[in-house]
Amino acid sequence: MANFSAKDVQQLRQSTGVGMLDAKKALEASDGDMDAATKWLREKGLASAAKRTDREASQGAVAVVREGNAIAMVEVRSETDFVAKSAEFVNFVNEVAAKVAAEGADAVGQFTEELEKMLLALRENIAFGRVERFEVGEGQHADAYLHLQDGRGVNGVVVVLDGGSEELAHEVAVHAAFSKPQFVTREAVPTAEVDAERETIETISRNEGKPEASLPKIVEGRLNGWFKERVLLEQSYVRDEKQTVAQLLGSASIAQFAQVVIGA
Repeated sequence: MANFSAKDVQQLRQSTGVGMLDAKKALEASDGDMDAATKWLREKGLASAAKRTDREASQGAVAVVREGNAIAMVEVRSETDFVAKSAEFVNFVNEVAAKVAAEGADAVGQFTEELEKMLLALRENIAFGRVERFEVGEGQHADAYLHLQDGRGVNGVVVVLDGGSEELAHEVAVHAAFSKPQFVTREAVPTAEVDAERETIETISRNEGKPEASLPKIVEGRLNGWFKERVLLEQSYVRDEKQTVAQLLGSASIAQFAQVVIGA
């Protein structure tokens, strides 16, 4: 009978950064002694992974996979683009995205051990980033766009529309990849953020010597410009700046939207 509990395994994992199997092996080899298990891991060169998990993972890759009515987008982060654009890394991200599309977002849990092995083998911090999965319902149309760089996805967009068409969803996805909106609608922008920007614009306008009576109109005009930069529906469509994305959509509407940009 083991002289350690699941809690001991978790504690050892947290303190050393190793995977579950390695933590169990270490505790078995040391008869449940935590200090001895830590030493065993260090001697095997495994505990050094703990240091790697503290380093920033600002690079990585994105994969987008469609399986029937489901679309999955998965981000896996790394420290360097050298690792992120390797065939092993790209294949791993694609494999995870395919599983998520087929089984659901929780499917990433099936890859925890494999990810930890990669962390040790590649000697840098690797971690799951955003995981998105959308199901396309009755009367909906969806498509995605994935911008590739050095063979890896670096900018992924998924758009699900109520109405419209798959081609229209693709156009919106391509536009968003270029414009990188922060919000889909004006209503989605946090009130505190809007209030702070309005106050800043008002101060700038006063400092410019704008007439006090004209300030409300000037502030609202500039605030509308601020929304246009950040809100997808209010942005000028990249292929025809005479119309907004909302006008491009016509009677269709955005039901679901997600974007992942590596390094953003």
